[in-house]
Amino acid sequence: MIPPHTSAGHSSGHSDSSDPSRPSVPSPSSDPSPGTGTSRRALLRTAAALGAAFTLSSLPQFSRPAYAADRPPSPALVPGEEAVALWYGTPGDESSIMEQGLPVGNGRLGALTTQNASHDALYLADVTLWSGGANDTLGPDGQFPYEPDTFGSFGQLARLYLDIPGHTASAVSDYRRTLDLSNGLAVTTYTVGTASYRREVYASHPDDVLVIRLTQTGGSCTGELSLAGTRDEETSADAGAAETWFTAALANGLGYAALLKAVGAGGTVSASGNRVTFEDCSEVNLVVSAGTNYAPDASAGFKDASLDPLRVARAKAASAAATPGRRLLATHVADHQRLQQAMSVDLGPSTDEQRGMDTAARLAAAAGTDAAPDPELEAAYLQFGRYLMICGSRDSLPVNLQGPWIDRNDPAWMSDYHSDINVQMNYWLPDRAGLSACFDAFTDYCLAQQPVWEKTTQKHFQDPRNTFRNTSEKLAGWTLAFSTNIFGGNGWRWHPAGNAWLCNSLYEHYQYTGDTKHLEKIYPLLKGACEFWEARLVEVTVADPGTGRERRVLVDDHDWSPEHGPQNARGITYAQELLWQLFGNYGAAADELGRDAAFARTVAGLRSRLHLPGVSSTTGWLKEWMSEENLGEKEHRHLSPLVGLFPGDRITVEDSPAELLDGVRKLLTARGMESYGWACAWRAMCWARLGDAEKAYRLVRTVMRPSVDHGNGSGINMFDMYRLSGSASVFQIDANFGTPVAMIEMLAQSRPGHVELLPALPDAWAEAGRVTGIGLRGGLRLDLAWARGAFTEATLHGAAGARVTVVAEGRRREVTLPDGGVVTLRP
Repeated sequence: MIPPHTSAGHSSGHSDSSDPSRPSVPSPSSDPSPGTGTSRRALLRTAAALGAAFTLSSLPQFSRPAYAADRPPSPALVPGEEAVALWYGTPGDESSIMEQGLPVGNGRLGALTTQNASHDALYLADVTLWSGGANDTLGPDGQFPYEPDTFGSFGQLARLYLDIPGHTASAVSDYRRTLDLSNGLAVTTYTVGTASYRREVYASHPDDVLVIRLTQTGGSCTGELSLAGTRDEETSADAGAAETWFTAALANGLGYAALLKAVGAGGTVSASGNRVTFEDCSEVNLVVSAGTNYAPDASAGFKDASLDPLRVARAKAASAAATPGRRLLATHVADHQRLQQAMSVDLGPSTDEQRGMDTAARLAAAAGTDAAPDPELEAAYLQFGRYLMICGSRDSLPVNLQGPWIDRNDPAWMSDYHSDINVQMNYWLPDRAGLSACFDAFTDYCLAQQPVWEKTTQKHFQDPRNTFRNTSEKLAGWTLAFSTNIFGGNGWRWHPAGNAWLCNSLYEHYQYTGDTKHLEKIYPLLKGACEFWEARLVEVTVADPGTGRERRVLVDDHDWSPEHGPQNARGITYAQELLWQLFGNYGAAADELGRDAAFARTVAGLRSRLHLPGVSSTTGWLKEWMSEENLGEKEHRHLSPLVGLFPGDRITVEDSPAELLDGVRKLLTARGMESYGWACAWRAMCWARLGDAEKAYRLVRTVMRPSVDHGNGSGINMFDMYRLSGSASVFQIDANFGTPVAMIEMLAQSRPGHVELLPALPDAWAEAGRVTGIGLRGGLRLDLAWARGAFTEATLHGAAGARVTVVAEGRRREVTLPDGGVVTLRP
């Protein structure tokens, strides 16, 4: 429960000497500055003294030293008329913050802000704040418990409320709130009387803090910001330092803390109880630092007992507060732009009427019957997905079901990591969208968790109660469950093929980047997954449907095609396709690294004997099971049997038999065009792979359709909302990443040594457009322009000597990149 705002004197009696978490440093009040409660010189001394306490580079992310590099003198902002932005003429409603609040984040911290001029709510999360643990005791059915008390849950860290007296709706004019995707800011501007006010909220990755910056022209800044934990934590304050904080630990021993610090120019700043105050300031910087003692180290139980989160929070806040507001902002903007500007997207012009509408109205208009396309809005949706990746996946844990944006401590599915589509979909975007560095959090997570996954596999997979156990009685390597947490814990049912899908995603990153260091890191995971399947595969007899000739093939043991149909079927298409790709990837990795030649030959032999699906004589669909009948739901949300089409490459329009492609199309058609956001995104990717531009585009528009009465669709903030019931919905982030992937796949598709330009360009974007920075497999980057439905120029960037086949408008070109690594193609 969220505690109410405390009274002015609550818990404010903790002085420097009585707070055991505070190191001995000069008191900020010993060097007063006229008109402020905290001087810049004292802040610099404090930052230096505190920084000396944090020199252990081996500690987890929250303990990294404060930012020390040269800072830009002022922010080089992309001008408003050029910036890609979402904007609104009214504040967000706190009761609907997940649909209306605007997100900021730095990869570890995330916040949502309503941007109300007089009473702004900010919801804060740290992606490492998880309850639960290893969850390594099976239930009576041989599967894993899956509830918050055992598996654990992601949760909210704090809520902050910014109160500005006199800035009520009736007093404010010219109100506008913006999510500036180009500069990485949530901005609020408005006028009260003759004074103009500007509020910037951002989460700095270099400084690892949340910042609320208040500036004005013709007035002054007066108000308060309160800090409240979400678990009845007690707050403390230091008036002289203008700080308030809390620190606590969860039942699993994970320690955490949050600290709020105010710095003002002119006027005064102070703190009392759970709030900091500022009065008659020309500018105010409100700095929030927060974190946990989570450590991505299984041998340490995923916690660093030596780390004091409050001490680290205080050090980071002091460092940021010692920096002038413009330079703090400039540091963040430069860091954000370095990633954001790696890709530009122009899908064609929208109308002046469309541009004149705010984002909420524009989304509604675009969903109208026979509504005209709004290419700039669609381009903004793609860039919004990139923005969420920049904000949600850097140097810490990977993006979970909601990323670092949450409004409660009991989220649906514990906001975990689902290994049968959701976490994979989250990470199809970075390499395609110029954000390969954002993939690293996913790699690091898998590497940190795998030792526990392997231990749990070895201990429990062959439990006689587990209906998915290997009937061979052999066991090697590792696998995991459908759900995982951050402590090596598994939840819900065993997911044998989950190891293959994770490994395929990790290897695909190597295909995009050519980074052999990454390949060396993930090689043990690939090998361990192959060892698991060497022990698991069973041999069965199948008859060729054309000749009737029998042959022996290898198939997956008793399993479940996610997430429907029988739970004891052998040879499910989902697993067979993932294994075919895994075994091929492993062989290529072993060859590239010069390792395990004998085992690589064994795996190649297994791959050659795998049963691969055909088309049902009854339904005409690609088979999902080794049955002529459909054993599940016709319109099921999952496209599990189509993983060989997307994200895999075994099934292609260019190379696959016509009968197989016809079965794929019929299965995809049967699944329908209406579902949850992520499911529509996956359908759009598959239709793009099949070259059906209009179906893919229709599904993109479906995802962007506003959520009404808790239905599937987009919130006005573009968060994808997932219908739970007629009275409840939840933000689920995968569609926000998957839909941009589908859009990119409509413009360019790549597989090793092969690139196709404009394979599924819809009529809505056909007149003219240009996209730069598309990532391609083979370590290539593509800048692509088109007009009247045909490409006009394509520039490939990569290593000199790189070779690739480029397909455009039915024409194939064999291209070798020259010295300099850049080549431009024209029709």
